[in-house]
Amino acid sequence: MVDKLLVLRCKLGSKDALGHIYEKYKKDLFVLAVTLLNETSAAEDVVHDVFLSFVRTIEKFQLTGSLKGYLLTCVANRVRNVNKAKNQQSIEAAPEELVRSGLNEPLRSIICNEQLQQLRSTMAQLPYDQREVIMLHYQAQMTFKTIAKLLGISVNTAKSRYRYGLDKLRLILNDEVKK
Repeated sequence: MVDKLLVLRCKLGSKDALGHIYEKYKKDLFVLAVTLLNETSAAEDVVHDVFLSFVRTIEKFQLTGSLKGYLLTCVANRVRNVNKAKNQQSIEAAPEELVRSGLNEPLRSIICNEQLQQLRSTMAQLPYDQREVIMLHYQAQMTFKTIAKLLGISVNTAKSRYRYGLDKLRLILNDEVKK
């Protein structure tokens, strides 16, 4: 209900409403983008591109479900386009790139960046197709049916990629604990 009101206010030209939407969802969108791309600067570009596109089409936009889900789907689609354009599936980012996160408080920024780096390094060890399904299911809270439709795969394939990805994550994290 709050999101529908914010979208309506955006349509009426409220910059504050747009700013509120951005602040409310930027972290979730960024985490999804950086996890799928494994590159901080490209992830920031994707999030900004999605919001620019959202602003440009706000007049025609009709919110029929979750705004967060819609924006996360847009990020996932944009990431796929970036990956196709670069013709690659995984990029290692330099750790110093993680210093930039957009958070205001330095201590929170450091903690968030450390956790984000751990998540990125663990997720980067998964095949892209498994990483994508895990993040769409977990971060975007999409059903396997929706993920399958989005990716053009069967529901069983989406479930299998999710299951295999989680199994591999468990193995990776168990190995880290043993060290």
